[in-house]
Amino acid sequence: MALHRLTGITVGVPNVAETAAYYADFGLTPAGDGVFSTVDGGEQLRIVHSPTRRLIELGIGVDDPDDLARIDADLARLDLKLDADGTVTDPGTKVSVRVSIADRIERSAEPAPVYNGPGRASRLNDRAPGVLRETPVRPRKLGHVVVGSTDHEASSRFFTDGIGLKVSDEVPGIAAFLRCSTDHHNVLVQPAPVPFLHHTSWEVEDVDEIGRGAHRMLEGHPERHVWGLGRHHIGSNFFWYLKDPAGNFSEYYSDLDCIVDDAIWKPEVFTDMRALYNWGPPVPPSFIEPEDMAALMAGAHSA
Repeated sequence: MALHRLTGITVGVPNVAETAAYYADFGLTPAGDGVFSTVDGGEQLRIVHSPTRRLIELGIGVDDPDDLARIDADLARLDLKLDADGTVTDPGTKVSVRVSIADRIERSAEPAPVYNGPGRASRLNDRAPGVLRETPVRPRKLGHVVVGSTDHEASSRFFTDGIGLKVSDEVPGIAAFLRCSTDHHNVLVQPAPVPFLHHTSWEVEDVDEIGRGAHRMLEGHPERHVWGLGRHHIGSNFFWYLKDPAGNFSEYYSDLDCIVDDAIWKPEVFTDMRALYNWGPPVPPSFIEPEDMAALMAGAHSA
């Protein structure tokens, strides 16, 4: 795949300082001027001022100039074009997508966590490493973003036919799970009355890091809790969702499906609640429709 990762995002919020403090607590490393880094992905989040919360820019990495030329040719069929700096705006989500030549994320092989199970004592005379960790949870990379579009079908065409993302799974008329890497999904587009950012998702090592990270975030801040711990069916990942001070959801995740062979992976169409989760607490209504949706709509109409 010529596309190989999300390079970063720019998020607009009304309360920059408060939101920036949240993402420092979340485990991202401040790099100055509202920019935050992940362990493996480098600088992947920029927070700037905006009258309402929204995703302003999404970066996607490619390998070489030929990839940029192909994307430009595909966009032309949609009557769109990359600007001189490699950006193009999706009319449905109002997100500016910046396509750039970027290094691939290289990771050395790491030992898998050792778990004991029925008839399988793999860890002997020692406590589980997950209960001994004391270092702060640090997200390894930005995994995916979920955005609302006022024209779901057009946005799906923009990302697939124009930019070149592939469909991993689909919930008809509700969500298209799209990938620009070997991750199951990097972009999810859902229909909405106004363009908005639903959530960003950040990879950590394992389910212990999800639990440790969420536990730390909720100490003294119970209002940050949204939904978790649970496991999605589409994508298979463990999850825990929290809410930043601007109203955006942020997700710790681990164990996401990895797609390296398009001939083997068969996209499915889901029509029941398995599309949302396999197990976990009941889905809070605010996850389906954020509590500030009316305010977002009012802000869009006054803009």
